[in-house]
Amino acid sequence: MERIYFDHSATTPVDKEVAKVMLEYMTEKFGNPSSVHSFGRETRKAVEEARHSVAALLGAAANEIFFTSGGTESDNLALKGIAFANRKKGNHIITTAIEHHAILHACEYLEKQGFTVTYLPVDENAMVSVEDVKNAITDKTILISVMFANNEVGTIQPIKEIGQLAKEKKIYFHTDAVQAVGNCHIDVNELNIDVLSLSGHKIYGPKGIGAIYIRKGVKIESTQHGGSQERKLRPGTENVPGIVGLGKAAELASIELDQRISHLTNLRDKLIKGIQEKISDIKLNGHKEIRLPGNVNISFLYVEGESLLLNLDLKGIAASSGSACTSGSLDPSHVLLAMGLTHEVAHGSLRLSLGRGNTEADINYCLEVLPQILERLRSMSPLNANSKLAANNPCSQCDHH
Repeated sequence: MERIYFDHSATTPVDKEVAKVMLEYMTEKFGNPSSVHSFGRETRKAVEEARHSVAALLGAAANEIFFTSGGTESDNLALKGIAFANRKKGNHIITTAIEHHAILHACEYLEKQGFTVTYLPVDENAMVSVEDVKNAITDKTILISVMFANNEVGTIQPIKEIGQLAKEKKIYFHTDAVQAVGNCHIDVNELNIDVLSLSGHKIYGPKGIGAIYIRKGVKIESTQHGGSQERKLRPGTENVPGIVGLGKAAELASIELDQRISHLTNLRDKLIKGIQEKISDIKLNGHKEIRLPGNVNISFLYVEGESLLLNLDLKGIAASSGSACTSGSLDPSHVLLAMGLTHEVAHGSLRLSLGRGNTEADINYCLEVLPQILERLRSMSPLNANSKLAANNPCSQCDHH
């Protein structure tokens, strides 16, 4: 059976060039970068080269890049590190209702520590209003954190405008760019970004490695304590294979970025158009144009997203119904609910996130099997007034179901 991977927002395969360089630093070049001998100097050099590669992808300086274990750690360091370092100045943080749980749960923790958090609403396209950000600012606001692009519905936020506003008000601006790095052009100076989180495994690098960009001069403190690695901001022996892997992935992303964006946008638009033409009673989630090149998120009325996923999997197609970090939860997506979708419509959502290895043949195969699956599921659905099950069960449309 053909196997097609449409879940690149959850994770990406490690590029062969990335795996090759990582293996070298696991087996042959294994020194501790803090050691003064040649083995240590060898890995220290590799770590610094990787730092330059990540910086180049963001338009940053190498000394503004710090390596972490991934997006979640970078988000936590950004929020907690800035909050605690600036609490004498103020205790107010602004974020949005559709952030990744790494941001939302860090904010909940900070609320317990005496900080006040404003969770801004979004419109039906999952877009935050710059005016809302402006109106939420108080004289106690020390940080604004707005994700670059949403991991579930792909909407890209007005980052430059929010960054400009934060700059004018002398408030730090952080963006969780885990989904955007490697999929969008990012220049931290042009976009007025002070702090940015990214992750290796979303850009064809390894899992367990990430980075945080921190503009020079930003007042931030470490959230863990130990040795002097990463200039004491993120102590602990460096994950050298992970770091060189991330560096190589960043280098490849810089080279291939335009090509990736073009390829993914074409496939995305073909898939959306095909679904809209072949299937009725659907809703495209996220902004029609201002969205990630590889993101397709659609709600299919009268079906459960889980059933859809399992049936696609049986046909060899791997997709998701939302964030992989909350896939164990039975609650509908907080992102879709924040956009105004009902629980029923949100439960019928499907995310197909495309990657550079996907082809037009993959799209065609999906457009062949998806309508068949939906037709079968809808014919059995108690949510569908025209289904066999509903016809035999007059109560199936009542509130109990």
